[in-house]
This record gives sequence, C-alpha cells and structure tokens, in this order.
Amino acid sequence: MQRLPHARLARWLRPAGLAACLAVLTIAGTRPAAQQPSGQQPASQGAQAPAGQAPAGQTPAGQAPPADQPAAPVIPGQDAQPIFRGGINFVRVDVIATDGKGQPVIDLKQEDFDVLEDNQPQTVEQFRLIKVDGNPKIGEPPPRVIRNRDDEETEAAREDVRIFAILLDDYHVRRSNSVSVREPLTRFIQTQLRPNDMIAVMYPLTPVFDVSFTRDHASIIGAINQFEGRKYDYRPKNQLEENYVRYPTETVERIRNEVVMGALRGLSVRLGSLREGRKSVIFVSEGFTAILPPQMRRQDASQPENPIQARVQGGLQDSSVEETAAWFGQSDVNMRMRDVYQMANRNNTSVYSLDPRGLAVFEFGLDDSAATPSFATDRRVLQMTQDTLRSLSEETDGRAIVNRNTLYEGLSQMVRDSSYYYLLGYSSKAPTDGKFHDIKVRIKRRGVEARARRGYWSATANDMLRAATPAKEVSKPVLNALATLSGTIQSKSYVRTWVGTERGSGGKTKVTLVWEPTPLPAGARRDPPGALGVLAATPKGDLVYRGRSSLPGAPGTGSSGTAAAPPTAGAQRLTFEAPPGKLELRLTVEGTNGAGTLDREDRSIEVPDLTTPQVAITTPRIFRGRTARDMQALAADGSATPVIAREFSRSERLLIRFDVYAAGTDAPKATATLLSRAGDKMADLPVMPTAAGGTHAVEMGLNAIPSGEYLIQIDAAGASGTASEVIAIRVGS
Repeated sequence: MQRLPHARLARWLRPAGLAACLAVLTIAGTRPAAQQPSGQQPASQGAQAPAGQAPAGQTPAGQAPPADQPAAPVIPGQDAQPIFRGGINFVRVDVIATDGKGQPVIDLKQEDFDVLEDNQPQTVEQFRLIKVDGNPKIGEPPPRVIRNRDDEETEAAREDVRIFAILLDDYHVRRSNSVSVREPLTRFIQTQLRPNDMIAVMYPLTPVFDVSFTRDHASIIGAINQFEGRKYDYRPKNQLEENYVRYPTETVERIRNEVVMGALRGLSVRLGSLREGRKSVIFVSEGFTAILPPQMRRQDASQPENPIQARVQGGLQDSSVEETAAWFGQSDVNMRMRDVYQMANRNNTSVYSLDPRGLAVFEFGLDDSAATPSFATDRRVLQMTQDTLRSLSEETDGRAIVNRNTLYEGLSQMVRDSSYYYLLGYSSKAPTDGKFHDIKVRIKRRGVEARARRGYWSATANDMLRAATPAKEVSKPVLNALATLSGTIQSKSYVRTWVGTERGSGGKTKVTLVWEPTPLPAGARRDPPGALGVLAATPKGDLVYRGRSSLPGAPGTGSSGTAAAPPTAGAQRLTFEAPPGKLELRLTVEGTNGAGTLDREDRSIEVPDLTTPQVAITTPRIFRGRTARDMQALAADGSATPVIAREFSRSERLLIRFDVYAAGTDAPKATATLLSRAGDKMADLPVMPTAAGGTHAVEMGLNAIPSGEYLIQIDAAGASGTASEVIAIRVGS
C-alpha cells in the first residue's frame, strides 16, 4: 500500500530547507537504483593498493593486511581496468569476502562466485577486485588540501580515495551516551583514517549543501567533541522545532524520525553525487522511536510531566492494546525506512549503524518518567530500536555495530569493508515491475563468507518514463539562494553574517560584512557575544585585512577598516577592499566581560572582479520597513545597513538595492522577476533608479504574497553582455 505523507508534517518540512527536500531536487528521478535494472552506469572506481610498507608479521595467503596497516604492493598485471557498462537491466553488486576471522580474502577469481537473482542463476559479465588503503603512492605529492567544492569533487573522483560520512543523530541519542561515544569515534579518526581519505560530519537538520568533505581530521574531531544528544528532550533549539513544540510527544517523535530519515536520504544523494564507487555512512544513533510508553505520552511536549497522570497511564503499558499499538508503530517505521534503503542502494552508500549504548540492558532511565516503564515494556522498546539499526545496515550492505562494547572494532571492520571488495556485474532479465528482487551471492571456496546487498527494487514504468524525460534542472544559483534560508540549525553559532561586494578603488572590490548575534530560542542560555574579529587573507597567505567590530556597550572598538554602528540595533558592519579572487576569512566571536573566544569559523568566498568590461551586478542588499515613512527614510539613507535575515512577515515592505556596472557608455537595462521556489515566473517587479546606496532599487510589498518561499531574480543586459543575481526570501504570516 502506498504511503501518503502526513499533511501537517509536509507543511512543517517544506519551509525548513531539509536535506530530504534538497535530495528531491538533486535526484530528479533520473537515476534508478545502483543494484536494480537501471540506467545508472556501474562504477569503474576502485584502485590498486598503493605500494607501501609491508605489514608486520606474515599475512596468510589470499588474506588482506589489517585495515590499520598499509596494503601490500600491487601485483603486476592488475593495472588493466575493465570498463563497466551500464544499462536499464544492468545490475552491479559489491561483494565483501571474508574468512572465519573476519579478514578480507583477496585472491578469488570470477569463477569462484555464483550469483542468483530470485533463485535464478545469473551470468557474471564484469568482475574486478577493488583494493584501496587510503595512502598516497610512493613518490606522489602529499594529498591536496580541500578548500572548496571544486577540490572536493576532483579528489572524490580519484580511485585511491575512500569516502566516509558521520551522521550524528542527536534526536535519538541520550546526552550521556553522546559523551561516551566521542572516544571511539575520535580514536577511529586518529588511527584508521589515512591521508587520502575524505570525511564529513552532519546532523539531521544540516542542509545537504552544507555537508563538506575534508582531510582535516582535527576539525572533524572538534565537531565530534561538540556532539550533544537530546533523546526525549523536547526543548526547541531552532525555528523548525518551535513550530511543533506544543504538539504531543508521540507526534514530535514521528517528526524526528522523518527528519532523520530525510537526512539519511539526502546524505546518500550527496555521496552519490561525488562518485559511483562505494561510500560509507557511520550512523550514530540509538534507533528510531516507534512508540512511547503510555506514561511518557503528553499532549503538549513543551510541558513537564504530570507525575500523577504518568502513574495512572503507566498502568496500561503491558496491556494487549499497547502490544498491538507497538506492532503497528514498528510496521510504520519499517515502511518509512524503505525509502532510505532505496536511496542508499541507488547511490551505492552503505550505512554502518553505531549504537552508542554499547551492551544495552535498558532503554529507559529512572529520570525519563515518574512511573518507570516495566521490564517487559522496556525490553520491547529496546528491541524495536535495535532492530531498526540492524535493518538499516543489513539492507544497505553495511554492518550494525549494535549491542556490543567494542565500538572501535566495528569501525575498524567498516574500514576493511571499504578497502577490499569485489565488483560484480550482470544483466538482469527481471521485468520493470517495481518489485523487490532477491540477490544471493555464494562463494565456492570453503571457509569464505560472502556479504552483499540482499536485493534491489526494480524500476517501474514511471521510473522508465522519468529516465526518458528528465525533470527540469534547477540551476545552481537557485539552489544556492535557497540554501541561505536554512539558517543556523544546531544553535551552535553565536552570530549570523551576510557578505556583499561592490566596486572598490584601484581595481579592487569592496567587501561588506554585516553581523549580529544569533537569536536564542526561548529558555536557552549562553554567553553573549560582544565582538567579532575578522582576518582576511589570500590562499597564499597574504594578509588582506584584519579588523574587529564590537557591539555598542561591549569592550573594544576600532579596526583597520571602517566599523559603523547601523540604525538596526545589534547589527554591525565591517568594510574593506580586497583583490578579486578567492579569499579566506577567519571569523572569531569574542564574549563580553573578558569571556574570551566563544566561537571561530573559517570560510572561503569568491571576490568578483567588477572592473571587467562585461556587465556585472553587485550583491543585492535587502532593507525592510513597515510604513511609507520607513521606506522613504531607507531610500534617502545611502549608508543604511542591509538586513541579514531572510524571513519576513506579510505586513512588511522590502527595498532591494544593487549596482549595475558596464563598460564605457553602455547602459544595461535592469529587470527583476518574482519566482516560485521551483524557479517558475510569478510576476515582474518594477526596477527604479536610485540616487543613494546603489544605481537601482526594487521596492515590493509582501501583503499580497501568500506565505512561503520565493526567489527574486535580478537581470541586467547591455551591449557588453548580461548578468544575473538570485536571492531567496521566506514570507510568514
């Protein structure tokens, strides 16, 4: 039976800019599953293990060295790489072969494998052993430092690179367990990762475009050390959570399940966009919540528990009604997880579920409810959460690191899986019926175990149609603009910023950085920021600017640029000039009253060259007002500070300023268009010349626009070319 989306949940998730939404934009329904009869081209990724130091001790014949040692030198003759063809009926299977001790077996031949689909023998047409240990080859330069997306895409495409991602599911991890899991994760990064390996860290609410892969292990360890779980803690930390904070606890848990599953789908797509070879996800979670015991169900998740009511409801926990409800809850979770399986398999992503509880005995603690759940209820819920983790890993060709106290050993096994495996391909005769087709891989050699995906969901007639008629491609500027609406998701950042550029002097570009403290959710407390230090340098390390801006009343003032207090309370502005090209920014947030450094962020920006003869548009600057007098004052004030926020109410009016540059006497015509979130045209916006703060401006009221997300596209066309800028806004009630 087809699952229908929950209407209210869909309404909450749409404006959140979640990874699930971005995944839909990226996939566009054009790439069927990696293991189903699909149009996806099987990868030719994988590489010979670089020559390196031989492992200590004698390695048994046919067995790979341990993951924490370099691989043996490449055997001559293995350089020939077969070209893996693709087709709508071509299926690719990654097979991991291990001996009785769990060590990879790497001397098998094509004739050693039997592949069955729906119990029918298949002819293996493509065969290859993949060996990658993450070390650079002898004589090669050190691995490239990843500074931007171009570097990321180039390095990820290399065959001697292993790709890992860590998803920290703070919604389903207790705070105490999030602290204890830091040590094995840190140890894994310090001892198992190699110089060529790329890794990223994300949270369930991290936009997929913000997931950046790096070789900077120290930064990853720093992110892990900030991981704080909040399982059964319903205090909101961002605007999305504010939207449903007063809903029943069971509804909140279902929303959290959906958000995390959406993150898994989006992360799979993000990994699939890097390359077709094997990728691994470490999913740190205690499992999805299928049902809460009666005593933990509250009609308002924001309110504390009523002990008397909890004890009364606790009397129902072991009834047959609750057991039936638990069964239906688990079935619903399993059905929703099917989309995760499909997306992971489609993008050749294996999920390794890591339960930070280790050898878990109980699901609930004494502080979870005044009426402690019974042993039977606790055991039932614990089993359900662990089963979701096992299913997720088994269905995606990963391993579940569940109910064991050796988490590090499980992570080491994941590295071995990513380093040595066989790539098999065959042409399937299965119909395009959209059904699940079972795959079994057997190895004829005794004592060798084969592990592969259990099967795949075949393409449907609609899949075939979408593959033949690709959906409308969403342009990168539109996606980048929509990404700005995601905002700060973990409430970890102390300040929010906006960076704009315009023409400077002497061939340079004027850079403006506006910052203000990030609004705190209700009831949250932390040290307030008092100043922001900015260091700007070229990629070669040449200093471009060093400055500091303080909030009014905070200690410290002045900078080598200009620091002007804008009329908007709390917002500050720094300006400086920089040469065109890449610019590295280090932002340091300082506390008040000698609190020291609160936060630090490194960011790369591209400074445009606005002196070229081609038509160019500066970064659009947005100002907000409510009355006609407000708009008149903004129009006359050329030094007004742009707003950082992109969320507005329908009672507001916007003034958008920008400059248009061109060569000589060329006078380009500027136009503006209001677009839907999908990029479809809705209305033309009037563009008028302005005497202060820019060459052109757009003024628009929001009272006639329904609540939602919109794009404003600004175009300029003249004899010397065309230019375009896109900004995104969110309109509330």
